[in-house]
Amino acid sequence: GHGVMPSTVCSVGEVLDMGYVMAGDTVTSTVKIENNSTLTLPFSVQLESLSPTWDRDRQKIPSFLTSSVQRTEIVGTQNYSGFSVFSVSPTEGKIEAGKSQDFVVTFSPDHESLYYSDHLKVLVFGKQTAHEIQLKGAARNHPMFVEGGVPLDVPVESLAVTSPVASQKAREGVNLVAVCLGQEAVRSLLLLLEYVEGSAEPARAELTVGAMQSPLLAAKKAVEFSLDSAPELQRAGFALDGAKGALERGQLKRIGVSWVPPADLQTSDPPLVSALLTVKGDITESYRVLFMARVVSAS
Repeated sequence: GHGVMPSTVCSVGEVLDMGYVMAGDTVTSTVKIENNSTLTLPFSVQLESLSPTWDRDRQKIPSFLTSSVQRTEIVGTQNYSGFSVFSVSPTEGKIEAGKSQDFVVTFSPDHESLYYSDHLKVLVFGKQTAHEIQLKGAARNHPMFVEGGVPLDVPVESLAVTSPVASQKAREGVNLVAVCLGQEAVRSLLLLLEYVEGSAEPARAELTVGAMQSPLLAAKKAVEFSLDSAPELQRAGFALDGAKGALERGQLKRIGVSWVPPADLQTSDPPLVSALLTVKGDITESYRVLFMARVVSAS
């Protein structure tokens, strides 16, 4: 007899990022798996969120009580509706020798969250793991987003929001506070720039501003953004590139930040300067961007 090892090639790596979509919208992505073996491979697909042991695994210390290094959860935010955030088709079948199989991954978030995630596992012969893919995605209630920097929030939702009705009331409460203050609620982003001592190159970081394309959006109004270049930034040695601009739907633009230590820098007191990033779409959102810089040794 001949012993043959099943061999497959996947069109994506370890992570499939579905990107940003509007809450309530649905997007799909195709994963192709090619059978390089000389035998037919029966396959099945598993999602971690549908695992029979997932509820039991959740009876552990909440992730927001542990450090980011210790967090091991691979299933993130779930839909309020009870329907799966991610789904895959087909879930089982056979791949003939030398042929390939397309798997359609669907992302259908029903509320705003930046931390949708799941784990996809493709098995052959019912037990041998051929491929594992981390599924990620984010949803917003408005057609623009800003990403980059160090996360300042926890990747879990408040236990107080248990239904779409409660979520809507919570949003109305936030909006009411914002109206009373005369502005939208402000989110915070942290950019950490590390300058290598003696280097000829400045320390660099960037923010990404995006405008989503969605059939749920009727008007194609451009998204405008502006990062206030305060005098404090220049005095602290920060320089901005592309601080203002406009986006059409489906576009991304990057705001570059560079830092060179000023001559009078006190290394014991690294600079921390804030500036306001304003993004205008169907609403106006404000982000407080915190610029933190420090000098690190080459070793």
